[in-house]
Amino acid sequence: MASPERRHLALVGPTASGKTALALALAQRLGDVEIVSADAMQVYRGMDAGTAKPTPTERAAVPHHLIDVADPAEDWTVARHQAAARAAVAGIEARGRRALLVGGTGLYVRAIVDELDLPGTWPGIRAELDAELDAGGPDALTRLHARLAELDPIAATRMLPTNRRRIVRALEVTLGSGRPFSSYGPGLAAHPPARFDQVGLRVPRDVLDARIEGRVDAMLAAGLVDEVRGLVDRRPAGSEPLAGRAAPAGLSRTARQALGYKEVLAHLDGACTLEAARHEIVRRTRAFARRQDRWFRRDPRIRWVDHTGNPLAVLDEVLGDWSASCAP
Repeated sequence: MASPERRHLALVGPTASGKTALALALAQRLGDVEIVSADAMQVYRGMDAGTAKPTPTERAAVPHHLIDVADPAEDWTVARHQAAARAAVAGIEARGRRALLVGGTGLYVRAIVDELDLPGTWPGIRAELDAELDAGGPDALTRLHARLAELDPIAATRMLPTNRRRIVRALEVTLGSGRPFSSYGPGLAAHPPARFDQVGLRVPRDVLDARIEGRVDAMLAAGLVDEVRGLVDRRPAGSEPLAGRAAPAGLSRTARQALGYKEVLAHLDGACTLEAARHEIVRRTRAFARRQDRWFRRDPRIRWVDHTGNPLAVLDEVLGDWSASCAP
């Protein structure tokens, strides 16, 4: 547990709100801060163009944690991220420094800030559920969601009936642990005192939409298509060609769902043109940003600041808020 004089900070907000630039400015101004990523996709090595990672130069200027720590073939989980973040923060505290948690993956942020009680994994059960969905036809996911509603109605109401990954995970935990998925932790509706102060970046929707479109174009210009092609081709020696396969061997189920990567995979598979893929990336990213904003707005502990321009414009406001909370 951090001492009252050395509290940590979580900098949150939707994608393209400027978290990375502001975090770097904060860390460089203070000098005793190390950055801990709370991004579900920046953990993957080789997934660079589409994840808006800090550049090598930026990472050399300020210590960063939980970036490039997993192979793209791995299924990274919130439990793994929580454990790795816990170790990173402990190391930062041991060095007499402060942690700056940065990210837009809401559940990852909550898992770290509130040290949520997270369930384990049951790969055999998950494999059975995936097989049932693959063989069950177009209504299989609806039936699986109905099954979850019988076993854990609270969890079922917290996810869309079309969200395969979350439905499978909730059933995996409920069946594997013998207790409802929704029973783990204090619940996301609880907002107890935490050792992290939290600041959220607020950006007008039209500005955010324009930033997202510009970011997508920059991703494509930076070689996203070639990057995805290389990741797909990075398969074990002796494996079968990937043509026509829905699950590229070089990317895990989790990595394949990343914004930008899923759409480019569809393009490489011949399912759509590159322009159509670009349009879908922009649409899906904007929808994701809306969900991120709704997620963080539910937490009354977050102090919101306007951030529409240069990160230095809000630097003193964030620093003042954080400094006040660290006073003896």
